[in-house]
Amino acid sequence: MKVSMEQNTRELLAKLKELAQNGGAGYFGVADLAPATGFIREQGGDIPASFPTAVSVGIAIPAGLVEMLAVADTDPGVLVTYDRYVYQVCNLMLDQLTFNLAREIEGAGYRAMPVAASLRVPGRPFAGVFSHKLAAHLAGMGWIGKSCLLITPRDGPRVRWGTVLTDAPLPAGKPMERGCRGCTKCVEACPAGAVKGRNFNPAEPRSARLNVEKCEEYRNNMAASKGVRTCGKCLAVCPYSKRKGKVSV
Repeated sequence: MKVSMEQNTRELLAKLKELAQNGGAGYFGVADLAPATGFIREQGGDIPASFPTAVSVGIAIPAGLVEMLAVADTDPGVLVTYDRYVYQVCNLMLDQLTFNLAREIEGAGYRAMPVAASLRVPGRPFAGVFSHKLAAHLAGMGWIGKSCLLITPRDGPRVRWGTVLTDAPLPAGKPMERGCRGCTKCVEACPAGAVKGRNFNPAEPRSARLNVEKCEEYRNNMAASKGVRTCGKCLAVCPYSKRKGKVSV
């Protein structure tokens, strides 16, 4: 029975990886959520916290879309283009992908709850029912940067994430310890002055690193003046977002 269960788990993992790849994901990982159960419950309640595991998938944003955001006074056409591809096209891809992954997991006899990309819970600024970047971090695909974004070694923060919560006994990765070190480019580039420049510390609240109210106010002003709430300068200036070459920070 043990051999059969292990074999079934390996087969399920292989199917999920294949589904993710076919769905356009360049990142796939499994996270053990046990170290963050308290945080998950505080953010999303008992239902998300009841799942011990998360399947994390990511789709890299084309570098050309992100690089355009680095301009000091970004043209509204650039902002609308970025907003369209990232928040509509990419998010729709992720939602379809996590939906299919959840169905595959349930077909194997386990619980599964897909978490929608970029879904905000009313009354919680910049917060959804579950943190996608938490799952990606615990799965070993990157670290939480000073900008509060998930930074990957290959694509920096220009990756969109999706998550499926589950109780399937999938083998999990290990959190990545690499960090931003002395780099402060996102701090210097933030037009709202919202990024405080502190390295990630799981014992500290997000407010220790990011002033969400300032970020939200700036984006609202962007919507009023340019018709779109997009900023993204912290993505654009991150050294890990660059197309090629080694990064030293």
